[in-house]
Order: sequence, then C-alpha cells, then structure tokens
Amino acid sequence: MNNNTNNNLLIANQWQLERKLGSGSFGDVYRALNIQTGEHVAIKLEANNTYSLQLAFEAKLYKLMKGIQGIPKLFWFGEEGDYKCLVIELLGPSLEDLFHLCKREFSLKTILMLADQMISRVECLHRKFYLHRDIKPDNFLIGIGKDSAQIFLIDFGLAKKFFDHRLNKHISYKEGKSLTGTPRYASISTHLGIEQSRRDDMEALAHVLIYFSRGTLPWQGISALNKKHKYEKICELKMSISITNLCAGFSPEFAMYLNYCRRLQYADEPDYFYIRQIFRNLSYRLNYQYDSMFDWVLLKNRVSSHFFNQNQEPIENNRPSSNSNKLL
Repeated sequence: MNNNTNNNLLIANQWQLERKLGSGSFGDVYRALNIQTGEHVAIKLEANNTYSLQLAFEAKLYKLMKGIQGIPKLFWFGEEGDYKCLVIELLGPSLEDLFHLCKREFSLKTILMLADQMISRVECLHRKFYLHRDIKPDNFLIGIGKDSAQIFLIDFGLAKKFFDHRLNKHISYKEGKSLTGTPRYASISTHLGIEQSRRDDMEALAHVLIYFSRGTLPWQGISALNKKHKYEKICELKMSISITNLCAGFSPEFAMYLNYCRRLQYADEPDYFYIRQIFRNLSYRLNYQYDSMFDWVLLKNRVSSHFFNQNQEPIENNRPSSNSNKLL
C-alpha cells in the first residue's frame, strides 16, 4: 500500500487517517481521527483486490461480540476507495509489548490478575460458539483512559465456529490439519494436526501464562532447516518436557491448569469457573488484591515518554513483533 496515499484517505467522511501503526499479510492498521468528535480510532485496511475475505469475517465477529466486556467496539465496516475498512476502538499496548517493557518479568500478582481477565475473554468467545485459534500475548491489549485496567481480546481473523447449529452438534473430530495459530503457544493437539476445539484455546492460554512466569518457553529459538521441521521440533519438545519440569520453580497452580487442559477430550466444554478459581484461591492465600496495580502501572512514572503518550497509546519501537501476520 502507498503510505502517502493512505494518509490522505478519509474514511466514510468521518475518519481521517493519521499514521500507520503496523502492517501484515492481511492489511495495514492506522490510527485515525474522527473529524466530528476529535476521538481517535484504529482502522484496518484491506485492499479490495486481495483474495482474503478476512476483514469481512472479523467485522462479523465484532458484531456478534457487541457489548461484551473486553472486546473492542466496532464503529463501522465498509468500503472506501480501493479498500475494505474496519473501524474499531483504539486500544493501548499489547501484553507482549508490556512484558518487554517490564524486562520480561511479570510479578505473580500481575500474572494472576491477567489470568482472571484472559480466561473470561476466551470464555465469552466460546459462549458465542467460536474458537480464537491464535491465543498469544500480542492478541491481548490494554484499554486506554478509563479502560486502562481492562484487558481486551483482539484479532479474530483465524477464528472458527465449533458448533454446527444445523446439526445441533460440535464440529467433527478430524486429523491431518495444518497448523493454525502461533507455534510457540499452540497446543500439542494442534501440532499433531487435530481439528482445534475449546481445549486448544485454553491450553494455548496456559502456555502464555507459563511464558509470563518463566520469561521464555523451552522451545523458543529452535533452529531448523524450514518451518515444517521447526514446528515438528517444537512439538517434540512440548511432548517430551513434563508439566512438572515446565512449571518448576513457581506456583503449582499453573501445572494444575495445564494438566487440566491436556486431559480434556475433543468436544469437552472447559470448566472456566474452576480454572479461574484455581488462580483466585492462590491470590486469596497470598493476600493479593485485584486492584489493577499491574507491573507496568507501577513502572509507568519511570518509563521514558517514547512508549506511552498521554493516551497510553503504544508508539512503534525497534522490537521485532512476534505478531508478524496481523495486528487486529
């Protein structure tokens, strides 16, 4: 896309593009100004001549999730010039950005507060009969302003309906599927080519929480001849490392959660309340308060101004994003 052309584009006679926030294979994301209200939004553009129908699908999911806590508001979807445009609520940094900001160390209190909200976000999506299929720190963002303590789930481009209402049953178990999602966090079943279900989103979330606890995961940084070989090596490591060793050195509740996920059968509904309660009980025993005093909030006054502006909006930095395919 031509950056200069897009910066002059007015969307629906209402939103003026200001600057590019990021790009990927599915489109470019911009910060834009509502010229009528002075409020900022995020706009994702997808060229009309691309084969992908991802943006229309995402718009459908945002409409389906309307009004649900922790899901960005959809303001408009349509065409402008040569592009399909998705206009949604502008959010702050991702949890991956904030983890990097905190020098890849989150306190247990922060992780437990995050877990509580993240489990709820995935549960809400599942209640609408959709899987996310790309659970990772980059796809959870904090809000801005009055919503700065709220965690938002984004990026529904890889989502899939898991319940067939015509047949009134869960989609069929299949094997031989290609890997969908981010290998670092994907469940073992996903690596093995099994059709994803709710258990896989929950296992991926367990891997994210363990990543926050450890700082890295053992299968990061694997070198291989090609992607296929790399994914196979990641899968082998995930299968060979015991959950006890993976979670060694921190609270056993994380191992309990991952063990629970890996015991779930294909069509099982996860017990979201039980999973949340595991971590809430740990917080209670440690006398932690869910006061939204995350590590980055405590750090904020010492953070250089290039990361947060007055709206807590992230400004692009030199850290390579692990979310290379898309931002929203």
